[in-house]
Amino acid sequence: MKDEDAIEREIQDKGLNAPRLTPALIDSTIMAENYHVFPGTTLTVCCLVLANGYCVTGESAAASPANFDQEIGRKIARENARQKIWGLEGYLLRQRLFETQRPAA
Repeated sequence: MKDEDAIEREIQDKGLNAPRLTPALIDSTIMAENYHVFPGTTLTVCCLVLANGYCVTGESAAASPANFDQEIGRKIARENARQKIWGLEGYLLRQRLFETQRPAA
């Protein structure tokens, strides 16, 4: 998120203020999060429940079971799920912009 914050500051510093996504907007879409580690594996799945009820998942798995740490697995799985929200929200914003810019029939 440090890189994300730095990019956000740069966007603001350059005065780029057209409709866009922000880290805060992405975070505001998340209403709940759930985790599951599959027994006997290092596979961690994070399910982020969005405001509209849609679920986005992210995964992580340690290649070496000796390196598995549940807390780290949860962080990585959550970030992988959160990254998917950017694409979904980006599509939604682009569609909204398209609909407002489309000439009337």
